Amino acid sequence: MPRLFGTDGVRGVANRDLTCSLAHQIGMATAMVLSKKQHKKPMFLIAKDPRLSGDMLTGAITSGLLCAGSDVILLGILPTPAVAHLIRVYQATAGIMISASHNPTEYNGIKLFDHEGFKLSDETEDEIEKLVKNPHLLQSADPLEIGTILPPKNGIRDYINHLKSTVSTDFSGLKIAIDCANGATSKIAETVFSELGAEVFPIANRPDGKNINKNCGSTHLKTICEHTVKSGCDIGISFDGDGDRVLCSDETGTPVDGDQILAILASHMKESGTLKKNTAVCTVMSNYALTLFGENNDILMKQTNVGDRYVLEKMLKSSYNLGGEQSGHIILLDYNTTGDGILTALQVVQILKTKHCKMSRLSGILEKLPQHLINVRVKNEQKASVLLDEEVLELIETITVKLFRTGRVLVRASGTEPLFRIMTEGENTKEIEAYANEIATLIEKKFQS
Repeated sequence: MPRLFGTDGVRGVANRDLTCSLAHQIGMATAMVLSKKQHKKPMFLIAKDPRLSGDMLTGAITSGLLCAGSDVILLGILPTPAVAHLIRVYQATAGIMISASHNPTEYNGIKLFDHEGFKLSDETEDEIEKLVKNPHLLQSADPLEIGTILPPKNGIRDYINHLKSTVSTDFSGLKIAIDCANGATSKIAETVFSELGAEVFPIANRPDGKNINKNCGSTHLKTICEHTVKSGCDIGISFDGDGDRVLCSDETGTPVDGDQILAILASHMKESGTLKKNTAVCTVMSNYALTLFGENNDILMKQTNVGDRYVLEKMLKSSYNLGGEQSGHIILLDYNTTGDGILTALQVVQILKTKHCKMSRLSGILEKLPQHLINVRVKNEQKASVLLDEEVLELIETITVKLFRTGRVLVRASGTEPLFRIMTEGENTKEIEAYANEIATLIEKKFQS
């Protein structure tokens, strides 16, 4: 049986891979593992994004927690970073987010956070997984020790107040387009920016359970780019389904990715003296131009594996306070323990307002090298074999040699989907596209037959 936990919790097609039975067992196991050192009755926070299966899985995992003797506070629909923040505010044992982030609506997932708002370590996840895979080890609480659902708290307002406290600039005079991906930011993002004085033009903010990420959000950036121009806005902001990522559009409708956002934030923080050790953390998927930008601006760009948990791990180990991914998962550790789309957008808009410049000029500080990305569908059980295949490795090596000093190639398995991601980067767009297609064709031929 493959590992239950991926790079971002447990994820799968709801009611098929991620069943009520499995969610119940995860709830029991999580309560047992995370409450071992508690001297008071454990209390868990649970939030969800708006997808249809959210209610079903919330009920199932809640029943598992209650069965194991933990109390629960149901927060309703909230972004993932809100859970991480509110764990500390409400002094909870841990928090759980029911979401499959940017995935299509038929998927769902379970993300777990510890009492400090950090995602669980691999070791803790392994403890939980061991119990789930050996259900005879799961222990129900005594009848008089069963948990209860505690009175609700105003998590939305508490989170909004926290977000607003991170900026000191009024946004009046700015026109801001927002794409909420019909997801967890739908009831919050417009409120935050409006209360700060901006004129807001929202789209994809009416979730119906089935339209999350559908032709909208940060995985469909064209939507916000068109909406920004059509509405005559100064900036466009696009979130993913659970609100832990953000990508942007400038006033001309040109996309602004996570690498550019990271460069904007790093440059501003260095100028203001708040960038710890003059260092930002990025991943191996970041455009090489980000490294060059750092060298030219005396900012050290430390690379890590793809995945926000690895970015955060390096940040914590070396006491850095800024890190992120090209996908728009930006961690501002001074304000929250995980990627936070609204928080990141607020910081960018504040810089835009204080510098009195166009977004195109702000994002133009990073001149990216051409980059081409292809996804190839590969069954999860075949992932380990791809990068052990001699023919695949030989082709990757050949292309790497051809791109020496002018670009690079990166081939890796997705941690959340049955995909292999192929990225080529270099000076010649047609050349890198051809190289990526060549690798993709070979993998398809050998692992899709």
